[in-house]
Amino acid sequence: MTGGSDAAEEPSDPAGDARVEESEAAPSPEGANRRIIRDLEIELLGAERTLKRREVAAGAGVSLLSARKFWRAMGFPNLGDDDVAFTPNDQEALATIVRMVREEQITEEAVISVARSIGQMTDRMVVWQVEALVEELVSQYQLTDADARKRLVAGLPALIEPLEKTLVYAWRRQLNAAVQRLALRAEAGLVMEGDVPSTPDDDAPLPLARAVGFADLVSYTSLSRQMNEKTLAQLVQRFENKCAEIIAVGGGRLVKTIGDEVLYIADTPAEGAEISLALAKAFTDDEVLPSARVSMVWGRILSRLGDIYGPTVNLAARLTALAEPGTVLVDASTAVTLQDNDRFVLVAGEAKSVRGFGEIYPVTVYQGKGSGLIVD
Repeated sequence: MTGGSDAAEEPSDPAGDARVEESEAAPSPEGANRRIIRDLEIELLGAERTLKRREVAAGAGVSLLSARKFWRAMGFPNLGDDDVAFTPNDQEALATIVRMVREEQITEEAVISVARSIGQMTDRMVVWQVEALVEELVSQYQLTDADARKRLVAGLPALIEPLEKTLVYAWRRQLNAAVQRLALRAEAGLVMEGDVPSTPDDDAPLPLARAVGFADLVSYTSLSRQMNEKTLAQLVQRFENKCAEIIAVGGGRLVKTIGDEVLYIADTPAEGAEISLALAKAFTDDEVLPSARVSMVWGRILSRLGDIYGPTVNLAARLTALAEPGTVLVDASTAVTLQDNDRFVLVAGEAKSVRGFGEIYPVTVYQGKGSGLIVD
């Protein structure tokens, strides 16, 4: 008589046992990659995702509507009530923002604007950093783009702390520079070179007097059509790096790059002119990049959302199209602020009709006495 236990026994399969042990000891490449990504997420977020959005809002002592305003400003995607997507660190960040508003350190409207600045700038920064690191891996190890991205994911844990420290360091330095500029303007009675003094009743919608400049590469569109992806990326990077370096050395601020064009500002007409001349010369002398048309206008602007607005910006953009390659063009009003400065030579041109501004009198600026802006 056969027993049930004997009937249930399966023949031994040493090979099968070995496969199970091997599978447990060495997960598939896909499984290993998922584990790396999961571990990296925990390190970046500070903990596993264990909280839903209503739990985070309640823990921070704020309504879900207010929490969602903050998350939207930071650029986070929409989530449902049942999505377990948050960590205690998310709750702490939200509570910090709420506390600032309740203690009247900052209004809700202002804190949302600040959050939006952080979200947009860090998003762009992260994309920039990832692409720079991938490009380096492709170049250094002759990897494909896909393999470089996989290697970057594996190597990121070692980079998180130094990158974070550098970010905080740079933010503090930039904030200090902004404070120093504010202090200097306050000591000068908010009057800058060539500016009109403000009065207590001054309700001008464009409160800041700045030199606004544009630099535009010549023939960029036709050149880009002849380049492959790698060559075009190198050209754009070379252009942006050179612009950023010159503008920083000249004491200005790079507002943004738009393909083949860069927008920058400076605190005085002289600083703006020095930067503009240095940019025009740099691209004329560059063995890879084409020459550039450069313009600069001194006037009032509105600064919002990390960008600048107003007729001054529009006029500077229009003047760029009128400039000859390798030259710097200003309007007549800006030329007046530079005319007594022997560092510049001004040559008036014929009147031009400019859309939105009517007839203007462009003036070409050349280097005068001195060596100009030196970028070591």
